[in-house]
Amino acid sequence: MSELDLTMVKRAKKGDEDALYQLITSHKEQLYRMAISYLKNEDDAIEAIQETTYRAYKGIKKLRKNEYFTTWLIRILLNYCHDEIKKKKRVIYSDRLLHSMEAPEKNSSIETEDAIHSLNEPYRNVIMLKYLHDLKISEIAEILECPEGTVKTWLHKGLGLLRSQLKEKEGDFHV
Repeated sequence: MSELDLTMVKRAKKGDEDALYQLITSHKEQLYRMAISYLKNEDDAIEAIQETTYRAYKGIKKLRKNEYFTTWLIRILLNYCHDEIKKKKRVIYSDRLLHSMEAPEKNSSIETEDAIHSLNEPYRNVIMLKYLHDLKISEIAEILECPEGTVKTWLHKGLGLLRSQLKEKEGDFHV
């Protein structure tokens, strides 16, 4: 984190709303990409960013280490996304199913996406953060607040589970 960003975080923690707004604005594209990859809907992604902004505004004074502002902000977003996914888990997207039946050439990407979302939370998070958001193992460990070794284990196990799920659906599909 740059010295300017650290100064902005300090100002935000002291109640400077403009500083917090600038910090969040500088992260909005990254937050949007993460939200859309989790929630699969532009309106839901925008809602997630709004809620993340609100929660950051309400909780900025609880941030312990200024240099972890970005990690803290992403964690807020991920927590919100997980809550929303749990709420909507029972909904069946019949239009998506119909679309996949009409476009068989897209089935593999839809099946891969579905397989990723069917994984348990730690495996799903690590795979999405690593491969969809191009984060490093160390960054993922900070976001998930766990050791790097744990992230590597979850990544290895998650990819193994993903491979086996896709092999069952596709025959001999390789990740």
